[in-house]
Amino acid sequence: MEDKKFSDLGLSDNVLKAIDNMGFEEPSKIQAEVIPVLLEGYDVIGQAQTGTGKTLAFGAPMLSSISTAEDNIKCIILTPTRELAIQVNDELVRIAKFTRVKLLPVYGGQPIDRQIKALKRGIDIVVGTPGRVMDLMRRDIIDLSSISYLVLDEADEMLNMGFIDDIEEIVKHANKDRQTMLFSATMPDEIKKLSKRYMKPDTKHISIIKNTMTVSTISQYYYEIKQKDRFESLCRILDVDEPTTAIIFCKTKKGVDELVEAMQARGYNVEGMHGDMNQNQRLNTLRKFKEGNLEFLVATDVAARGIDVEDVTHVINYDMPQDTESYVHRIGRTGRANKEGIAYTLVTAREYMTLKQIEKSTKSKIRRKEIPTIDDIFYAKYNNILSRVKDTLEEEDYKRFVPLAAEMDEEFNLVDVAAALMNILYDKEVSYEYTENFIGSSSAHVRLFLTVGRMDKINPKQLLQFFNTTANVNKEEVGDIDILEKFSFADVTENAANRIIKYCSGQRLGGRKVKVEISQPRR
Repeated sequence: MEDKKFSDLGLSDNVLKAIDNMGFEEPSKIQAEVIPVLLEGYDVIGQAQTGTGKTLAFGAPMLSSISTAEDNIKCIILTPTRELAIQVNDELVRIAKFTRVKLLPVYGGQPIDRQIKALKRGIDIVVGTPGRVMDLMRRDIIDLSSISYLVLDEADEMLNMGFIDDIEEIVKHANKDRQTMLFSATMPDEIKKLSKRYMKPDTKHISIIKNTMTVSTISQYYYEIKQKDRFESLCRILDVDEPTTAIIFCKTKKGVDELVEAMQARGYNVEGMHGDMNQNQRLNTLRKFKEGNLEFLVATDVAARGIDVEDVTHVINYDMPQDTESYVHRIGRTGRANKEGIAYTLVTAREYMTLKQIEKSTKSKIRRKEIPTIDDIFYAKYNNILSRVKDTLEEEDYKRFVPLAAEMDEEFNLVDVAAALMNILYDKEVSYEYTENFIGSSSAHVRLFLTVGRMDKINPKQLLQFFNTTANVNKEEVGDIDILEKFSFADVTENAANRIIKYCSGQRLGGRKVKVEISQPRR
């Protein structure tokens, strides 16, 4: 797979154009191995963790082959959760950008009438949860008798969530001549039996062994940001941390160019590296970075491959990496030679689930940090200026300015003079015109009150399952759960609270109808 490019895999021009537009420079391991096999028409079992680029691995060859001439569903993709259905659909929409393929995600928690209308207008690819797909099949809205492709994504998770019977029912109704793709991180017996019953005898089994996190000297953090504040968030982090040498990763070549331009305009000592630059440019930039003549290097994953610099203090993921492998590779640029390193990742609310998948795959802890406030920046710069003043006072160089300071003493208060000089230094060192003290995405939880408790034989696991099946709320959206004798409390994110109140209230749990409302604080 050495130096294999997307253009070597046999994909259509329209799909290659979309992949280039998305900024991916080379395929991940599973993409490089799965895409050619799928294009040859084989059924495939792909054993790989979430976060390896699976959606593009099955989506790109499918979108390269689909004909939109006939008005019927060509592909059904089953996912365990609503969130994954949305995520997979969004990714496929980007890959299908230059094709005429129409896609639709279908899942519970949304009005089914709207989904039915869209399906009746004509859809090529349906991405859905098993429950909603079954519902639409029962209503004769979805017909799988002439589909060309069936994808089971995260099959083991669907098994864990009790969807195995639904999956079997869906597969039984699917066109027997279809091409089937099954992706699973693990291969429990039920999944093996499913694949033997419903996949062709010459099915190809492709297993991708994951890299494990081996660098224990790297402290990993994330900042939850709003998309519009991405650049300002980076500036705030740099102004507070003041890293001496940092690599900042962008997803695309265009992103590298834009970030370098924005940073240079604000006085940062920075240059960029990506695949469109010639070898001499890249070597020259790398030499300056190694020699300490550059503080910041902005790069894409591919360009960063040859970077081996021992004193990189920070790695910052300005954009989320394509997959877990890229994340491991990126943060491995710091913490070299047993030195401590820091890795930061900027994450929007939509990207948070991807970050949790990376955390799970790498078996590492990525801790949350709050985006620095203007007050944080002020005190960081103040301490830096104070430290420099103390160092200068220990030397003799400043004494040539003593007569000038004495002259100023006759006209001004020297405390005011010192403050004015510090203000000049502060203005020179702060890179951005900050206006709001606080920015970023709040992760404050809402506390819910539920009218079920221990007397109903309810435990936290059952409550989590209830939230998931009834309101499509994942465990990552739920914080502390307190179950008392007659009622319970659950801390959940704001979005999850709205869904739980809307879809769970009035449903039965433990034999009782549940009433859900926001807990009122005690007065």
